[in-house]
Amino acid sequence: MAERIGVIGAGAWGTALAKVLAECGHDVAIWCHEAGTAEEISKARRNERYLPGVVLPKGLGAGTDPLEIATGKDVVVLAVPSPYLLGVVKGILPAPNIMDGESLIVTVTKGFAVSPGAQGAARGPRLLVETLEDYLPGLYRGNTVYLSGPSHAEEVSRGKITGLAAASQNGRSAIRARELFRGSRVLVFPSLDVVGVQVCAAAKNVVAVAFGMLDAIAGRGLEKGAEEFGDNTESFLLAAGLNEMQTLGLALGATHPETFTSIAGVGDLDVTCRSIHGRNRRFGREIVEKDVLRPFKDLDDLLSRIGELGYLPEGAVACKHVHAIAAERKLELPIMDGVHSILDRRIEPIEFLERYLRSMGADRAPLRATIRAAARRLHLPDASSVAKKPRMSSGDKKPKGTAKEGKSARKIVRVPSLRKSDKKKGGA
Repeated sequence: MAERIGVIGAGAWGTALAKVLAECGHDVAIWCHEAGTAEEISKARRNERYLPGVVLPKGLGAGTDPLEIATGKDVVVLAVPSPYLLGVVKGILPAPNIMDGESLIVTVTKGFAVSPGAQGAARGPRLLVETLEDYLPGLYRGNTVYLSGPSHAEEVSRGKITGLAAASQNGRSAIRARELFRGSRVLVFPSLDVVGVQVCAAAKNVVAVAFGMLDAIAGRGLEKGAEEFGDNTESFLLAAGLNEMQTLGLALGATHPETFTSIAGVGDLDVTCRSIHGRNRRFGREIVEKDVLRPFKDLDDLLSRIGELGYLPEGAVACKHVHAIAAERKLELPIMDGVHSILDRRIEPIEFLERYLRSMGADRAPLRATIRAAARRLHLPDASSVAKKPRMSSGDKKPKGTAKEGKSARKIVRVPSLRKSDKKKGGA
């Protein structure tokens, strides 16, 4: 059955989904932040800025008023980057179909949200569905759908077979989301693990930044790289990252451990880390190859000026929230914590790699020689040559962003490759 669908967000992913849904016979309109994008979609049937080279179907509507796009729709798909999601949702709340709880709301945004708490104070990072359902009318609580999986827009828009998970506490809502794509090459599988699917979608981007850095250090695509790091090393990182995703997810209330070994977990992690289309992998590579962090003094500075990168690596945004959650819940997530330390300019990638591998039991002397050799080949600072913080006299003020010394200093925490209970059993 054809549905009236409003897609809120005309980035690559929103545009790709709008294309597939329109090709399934639905009446689709998409909200664009820029008037030029709306005009290009309407007249030229293209969105060259975000999805170059893809011809969009006839009849796909576009506009710059989110309330207009959402009004009167059977389904509203939210495809706005996480830092801007809540602001846009506030703008569509007056739509009668949303006020009355008539529209199915499907969220495809990845990451976390920070919403105002009591007396306007910011609350800690929260999962998107939980936060959205606080904003939406009460009828939506437990009835919204979260859609995620290994799905680069560049491939979905070109008809590549893709699997997604549609998570909702209401199984009927998840099934309805699946039926929207019936007849397309997007295969949707219902899930009841709303928390687990969301954590996978957000946290895998942080792991992908680390993967990109290792990929660059290993010299993929370069004439000279670190010969000591290869496919085995990257698979080791991917598996350890998946373990951290599961640790975080279970701490936040994931209901199905198998979520992390499904398309929503290991599937999405694998494609995000390995695909040439991944922005987070690209960001990690450019940290090593192009020193893209140099203009920024710390993570907050990076996030406030992230538009200067020319693209949005969601892992940079998510790692701040993951770090806060891990600190609050005392979780050991050394890879994600290491990404946070690197983006906060407190440690260099090479130094983190040395510390992390040494914590895994690598022999210190050969490892240091290996790391230094890799750094020389790539013209990178190694663990022994990282710029030290300037010494200060007693009358000097501590430079902003300098880590405090003593017990409050943040450090890389050793991660066990196995849980303690597994070690006792001799598991691998």
